[in-house]
Amino acid sequence: MTRSSRGGDPPENRTFHSLWSRAVHSHGDASFLVFQGENETTTYTYAEFDGIVARVAGALTAGGVGPGSSIHVALRNCPAFVAIWLAATRLGAWLVPVDPASTRRDLEAQIRRTRPTVGICAAARSAAYRQAARKTVSCTMELAETAADLRGDSVLVAHAPREPAAKVPEPGRRLAVMFTSGTTSAPKGVVLTQANYATAGLEMASAAGLRKRHRWLVTLPLFHANAQYYCFAPAIAVGASVALTHAFSASRWASQAQELSVTHASLFAAPIRMILARCGGTPPPLRLEHVWFAQSLGHSHYEQFAALVGCRPRQLYGMTETVAVVTTDRGEKARHDVIGHPLPGREVKVTDTEHDEPVRDPSLPGVLWVRGVRGRDLFVGYLDDPATTARCFVDLPDGTSWLRTGDLVTTAEGSGALRFAGRIDDVIKVSGENVSLTESEAVIAQAPGVLEAAVVARPDPIRDQVPVAYVVPKDPATPPSTDRLREYAEAHLVPAARPREWHLIDELPRTSVGKVRRFRIKPGATAR
Repeated sequence: MTRSSRGGDPPENRTFHSLWSRAVHSHGDASFLVFQGENETTTYTYAEFDGIVARVAGALTAGGVGPGSSIHVALRNCPAFVAIWLAATRLGAWLVPVDPASTRRDLEAQIRRTRPTVGICAAARSAAYRQAARKTVSCTMELAETAADLRGDSVLVAHAPREPAAKVPEPGRRLAVMFTSGTTSAPKGVVLTQANYATAGLEMASAAGLRKRHRWLVTLPLFHANAQYYCFAPAIAVGASVALTHAFSASRWASQAQELSVTHASLFAAPIRMILARCGGTPPPLRLEHVWFAQSLGHSHYEQFAALVGCRPRQLYGMTETVAVVTTDRGEKARHDVIGHPLPGREVKVTDTEHDEPVRDPSLPGVLWVRGVRGRDLFVGYLDDPATTARCFVDLPDGTSWLRTGDLVTTAEGSGALRFAGRIDDVIKVSGENVSLTESEAVIAQAPGVLEAAVVARPDPIRDQVPVAYVVPKDPATPPSTDRLREYAEAHLVPAARPREWHLIDELPRTSVGKVRRFRIKPGATAR
């Protein structure tokens, strides 16, 4: 198996700490972060931000953080989040970034499992956080989630700077535990190392053709892998900059991209559909150079978004557990419906769903496997869950491992490009035919009058299972009729994939980055 060797250091010696230190040394005067808050925009150079990181490291040290300590962070997008992350890198500590909208019950579970030395939350949400942390966390810090957190007498910068330890963190040292979004099950804690983040930065910078002059736009949550792996880490790897907004706004996304002079962006299909539905009027013409997107996007939505951003977005495939992306569409003319081929240094295989044997018919959905080194270009394992870890890995004698992703793909005849078909439980059997709920959703979401859609499986005594659609109308006052939706499905979906029932619904339950939580849709739910 081939191995990439970008970034100077051998793969086994890379750390995120060294990546950041090298960026500060080489690009100190260059812009690193542009934060657009609700009332002001603040810019930091690499050198300026490194000075802030040193002071934040001092504050964390005063709170008891040292090598091996965990820091629980429940913050919206803000400069402090980035500073805390980099300070943890400097101290050899590890971050637990979580959804700031987590319930008290979720916070208690996260804190119980990770035992943080310091907990950091927003002052506006501190009551629930302190209740969740009161028995376990000895030091809790409350922030404003604005640029003010990194200046004046803020608790984060009130201490003397903490210089990097004489012994720098090792590549295999834990740097984060990232909880999965739990779209189909309870969240799992994905354990990540210094080397994981260094690999993500170097590989993603290469895949995106990133240069120092480029600027990423980050509007999705910072606690999610997309922002960390695909945007911040590669920017640091080459000395590029990141424009960060305090929250995602579908109606303002295009104007923010223009105002902040961005060249690169990364989104999921669901936020793209929201942007197209809500940008309104005549959005400003954008001239982005590169856009990643993940998950299924219909052809018409793809072409509309390509026209909006000024380039053809490229679909990728990756997950929190794979660190850097595994495949991407690198064709001369990018398409809406392929995740492409493996990146250099990546090895994949596709097996059947029952016996994990090589698929005989590549046009049928098969399980995608990814080969790599745990703790380098694959995650280490799931926190305190050796049984689940063992089920998803097959460790090999040469030190590499196969990761069973649980995602389904098909292979295009001739080109060999892969297409994403959904999770294993996203593909159902309807009278013996495979139906991808993910692909059906992408088609229905393009129907006239539809804002977004979810398709779930319902047991059927004759066909085994049948699809059922839940549709959010663009205009609740004039929703599309069931007859019109049925006619659209008949014209655009094969018979087995056509929903047997249609329900109008006010909104879909989603994760923080827009993924639909199908298991939270109540059967027969309708709009109020």
